[in-house]
Amino acid sequence: MFYDSLTGALSNDMAIDLGTANTLVYVRGRGVLLSEPSVVAVKKNLRRGPRVVAVGTDAKKMLGRTPDNIEAIRPMKDGVIADFEVTELMLKHFIIKIHRRRFLVKPRIIICVPSGITQVEMRAVRDAAKSAGAREVYLIAEPIAAAVGANLPITEPRSSMIVDIGGGTTEVAVISMSDIVYAKSLRVAGDKIDVAIIRYLKQKYSLLIGERTAEMVKMAIGSAFPERDERILEVKGRDLIAGVPKIIALRSGEVAEAIAEPIQEILETIKVALEQTPPELAADIVDNGIVLTGGGSLLRNLDEFIRRETGLPVVLADDPLSTVVVGSGKVFENFDVLQQVLIR
Repeated sequence: MFYDSLTGALSNDMAIDLGTANTLVYVRGRGVLLSEPSVVAVKKNLRRGPRVVAVGTDAKKMLGRTPDNIEAIRPMKDGVIADFEVTELMLKHFIIKIHRRRFLVKPRIIICVPSGITQVEMRAVRDAAKSAGAREVYLIAEPIAAAVGANLPITEPRSSMIVDIGGGTTEVAVISMSDIVYAKSLRVAGDKIDVAIIRYLKQKYSLLIGERTAEMVKMAIGSAFPERDERILEVKGRDLIAGVPKIIALRSGEVAEAIAEPIQEILETIKVALEQTPPELAADIVDNGIVLTGGGSLLRNLDEFIRRETGLPVVLADDPLSTVVVGSGKVFENFDVLQQVLIR
């Protein structure tokens, strides 16, 4: 009893957006305190199991650059846990980092999950959080969290449409009266866009690049459609024919061509959601438009592309990267009112 009350007093409620690309942590009353890549570098082949070498930003720098006995791992895939042990290590590291190594801290945690998550996947998320030190674990669907974070009127009898484009999944949902009317979790998002760039350079230029370089290309000159004023970027990689380092000048129009397929898949998912929405709620979307969140929504001209193709207003959230975790944190801040949105 004494231990439970002591750890409860020391704990701070936390919301965690456990994303494929990045993990963000919101602490009740303090806001977003951590935003780091979901990457863990571990030293292998040890009798006592893997030893953590680096987590987050430091670990991401090691992707594709480690010796044989160290592996940089992304433990989340398509928005769910792919490596339970490494996810637990990552969560434990972030919790300790936030609470400055107070070993008794056992916080209550809300974790964001894709709307299409299975019961087995939900159990894995809960177990990983509890193993990492959580006292209680709640789950919230990412579209709901994004809608709360974007200050949409989700408790009212009118619809809001949210498109959350992360690293592993794109969540498209129509929400009304604190619940999801329609949702589709598409496993096409930022990572698949990076893969499309890697594939294009391999096929057209016989140039092999890594995922970090592909992400850099996407952020520097990526666009949802070709622009009038083209930009050029020097891209370095390995020539697959000669086997030596090589530099090419890549045009932004080529990148738009490379990523056209995943962008089109996201658009088609949005169109299906609009077709499946009841008429009265669809009328609300005509008035209020579509709200984009997530790091993938920052792709240049994506909002304009969706606006052209759907004929609807499209709004980019104020801070797309943190909208989901801020929404989850707001649930703790207004727990009595918003606890109904949590997954039971």
